[in-house]
Amino acid sequence: MQHLAPGKALDLGCGEGADAIWLATQGWLVTGVDISATAIARARREAQRQQASAATRFVTADLARWEPDDGPYDLMTASFLHSPVPLPRIAILQRAATTVRAGGHLVVLSHAALPPWVDAADHPAHSFPSPARQFVELNLNEHDWLVLSIQTHTRHATAPSGEAAELTDGVLLLQRR
Repeated sequence: MQHLAPGKALDLGCGEGADAIWLATQGWLVTGVDISATAIARARREAQRQQASAATRFVTADLARWEPDDGPYDLMTASFLHSPVPLPRIAILQRAATTVRAGGHLVVLSHAALPPWVDAADHPAHSFPSPARQFVELNLNEHDWLVLSIQTHTRHATAPSGEAAELTDGVLLLQRR
């Protein structure tokens, strides 16, 4: 995101606000939304600690029902917006995508597979669609969006046991025409 000119950003499922705060320190005005009041309280404290409070707004809300209220946005991000309980993820992303202004960007980062230390048999309900499948599921008007990147990549991580591991993530980067 360092190559984008700062503007207004929306961070869906912001958790404790690390991405939103980073964006704010890069000059963005950011709204972060998460269902966890505890995570939002921590995000607000961390934004204050990093002197980013003036550039951040954190909202406690259920994304399944929340309507974006301060758009349009130049950037909409959803990083690892996964849930162990039912979540209308695609509907949430579709609704948020409507608030991205022309020339703005939509970024979806997701787990593309379970971590290697997790037994898939213990998580039969979890599915990890590829970035290409997510793009198809979003069903965005192809005349309105330019695909900049649809890919998976691996990153190094440390397993809970302390062993080195690789995680596979999906990246979907679109620009509104």
